Amino acid sequence: MTSTADRLARQQERKEGIGTNENAVKFSQQDYETLLQQCLERGRLFEDNCFPAGGTSLGYKELGPYSSKAKGVVWKRPTELCSNPKFIDDGATRTDICQGELGDCWLLAAIASLTLDQRILARVVPPGQSFTEDYAGIFHFQFWQFGEWVDVVVDDRLPTRDGKLLFVHSAEGSEFWSALLEKAYAKVNGCYEALSGGNAIEGFEDFTGGIAEIYNLGKAPPNLFQIIKKALRLGSLLGCSIEVSSAYDTEMVTALKLVKGHAYSLTGAEEVNFQGKLVELVRVRNPWGKVEWTGPWSDGSMEWKHVSPDDKAKLNHVGEDGEFWLPYSDFLGQFSRLEICNMTPDTLTNDDVGYWKYYQFEGMWRVGSTAGGCINNRATFPSNPQFMVSLEDVDDDPLDGEDGCTFLVGLMQKDGRQMRRIDRNLETIGFAIYKVPDEYKGRSNVRLGPDVLLRQRAVAMSDTFINSREVCGRFKLPPGEYAIIPSTFKPHRNGRFILRVFSEKKAQTSRLEEDIDAVLEEKKISKSDVDPHFKHLFKQISGDDMEVSAFELVGILNNVVSARSDIKTDGFSLETCRLIISLLDKDESATLGLMEFHMLWTKIKKYLEIFRTHDKDHSGTMSSHEMREAATEAGFIVNSAVLQAIVSRYADAQYAIDFDSFVGCLIKLEMLFKMFKTLERGDSGKIELDLQQWLCLAIY
Repeated sequence: MTSTADRLARQQERKEGIGTNENAVKFSQQDYETLLQQCLERGRLFEDNCFPAGGTSLGYKELGPYSSKAKGVVWKRPTELCSNPKFIDDGATRTDICQGELGDCWLLAAIASLTLDQRILARVVPPGQSFTEDYAGIFHFQFWQFGEWVDVVVDDRLPTRDGKLLFVHSAEGSEFWSALLEKAYAKVNGCYEALSGGNAIEGFEDFTGGIAEIYNLGKAPPNLFQIIKKALRLGSLLGCSIEVSSAYDTEMVTALKLVKGHAYSLTGAEEVNFQGKLVELVRVRNPWGKVEWTGPWSDGSMEWKHVSPDDKAKLNHVGEDGEFWLPYSDFLGQFSRLEICNMTPDTLTNDDVGYWKYYQFEGMWRVGSTAGGCINNRATFPSNPQFMVSLEDVDDDPLDGEDGCTFLVGLMQKDGRQMRRIDRNLETIGFAIYKVPDEYKGRSNVRLGPDVLLRQRAVAMSDTFINSREVCGRFKLPPGEYAIIPSTFKPHRNGRFILRVFSEKKAQTSRLEEDIDAVLEEKKISKSDVDPHFKHLFKQISGDDMEVSAFELVGILNNVVSARSDIKTDGFSLETCRLIISLLDKDESATLGLMEFHMLWTKIKKYLEIFRTHDKDHSGTMSSHEMREAATEAGFIVNSAVLQAIVSRYADAQYAIDFDSFVGCLIKLEMLFKMFKTLERGDSGKIELDLQQWLCLAIY
């Protein structure tokens, strides 16, 4: 319950603008300015209790407290490592980023790409920090984390061995912004070891809030060079790598001095006149700052002798620094994978930005309600979350020359690196895209049911279902309305995700979800309308006072259901019977009289028929995935969030709902709807309660 309240509070904060880069969430509730002033006033250097200088911050296995790699580690401040430490010296450059003993070259490649645009860098590394003015051993950085920006505070105690930084460091050894940035990113992900292994695209996204595309260079589209040039022109960050076939190949250097299993940055793409022909070249950066390509167009190669000085200057042809040019054809042949991180419109501010329009949704898969799995699981697939995108305008200057609406879809699951500590793996995820039928167009308050999703083929899908942090695809479809269905591959898997859509032209997007509502029709009858036989039975079961208490109701209902072989039940509880009486007790006697009991009996007969209809396998119980349709038939329209709460409260360990739980749920829904409508002012859709009112209603 409290975690649900936390989630609702975060949603409200986002509505108020908290979570943007300008108003970032305070990670661990630590406010940089407040902590800085406290340290300056006390004359003490900051020590971060949320990420202590000790073994737990290093790691849990290979860098765990008792591991050989953690032996001899001493945490030191930059002022203890050199006489004149600098945060950033003469601008942040790619040479400030040299890899240490941690396998996070993917992160370093992303950091190196940041330095290509100082405006993007300033979003991640807030300016004005130094080891001189107002120095208090505290620094802060900002990262995009699953849909929101967070401001992360760290102290400047860094892990060292033999007086040298253990992890990332600058080439000169006196510049520390990159080492502190790495520490802040380790804090967000739980520890340094959690950063070991990954793709540069993950760092790109967390430094920009952008969306990733991944290309298999063995199957590169014919217009990929144009896509690369356009991406660079729009300020996108690009990374590339060479696939390894075994762990033995990792960081093996090829004959042409390329490193396998290593993350590179792609920083340029140009056409150059060479002996009367135009040659396509790409520029690549090794975050090690050394070990460069030695093939055609490498530093000092013969090809440069036939290039004009103007072209050399345009290409920024430099010496041994980890950055090099190579022919695009060799790039396709030597590298295996290209990653492009496309920026959100607010990331860049020059004339070329605003190319992508950006839309984002949060969602959850929950076992028993919204964790339907892929289309192979036809019985549960339609229960997955659904999102609509309406595409109206075709692209300007399409790269392939054909009209259509280009858009990117990214499905990202949350908190994968933090889960490593408890040996929990990422789920296998993907998505499918369906055309919205004409009768549903222009509506967001609907869900596509089995009649739509199981009777038509998807018009597009993610390339694969894969256990990675994010699955992303580029699509071009005719104008129209489409439903995106994100899912895990297997059903019954819990997870949290964000779904993002980037479109070339403005689009309309929304969550496909019913509006919560209830149709509460109560047929008014008088005592004369009650069947005499029913009156006689009621007198027998109620006794001389002609009233049924909650304790008596337990016995009555359990006698009724125990006589039926077509339903399974653990029996009605006293709590459920008290709830029933609270709903139907018109005279506040805490008991049910004849008319009230007749109303209950009518409801139970109706609910029994609905229950049996949705017990598809005649097991005597109802699958929780059927609860949405069953509730609708009973008059209650609920959305996914309410359905998740229902399943958590009323389903058993196998996510089945028995009859007494079904009745208790519907009675509770009716009571809640009636309470809300009684307290609602006008048709505002909101109520206001003080603490006492809230407690009384919640307990009641």
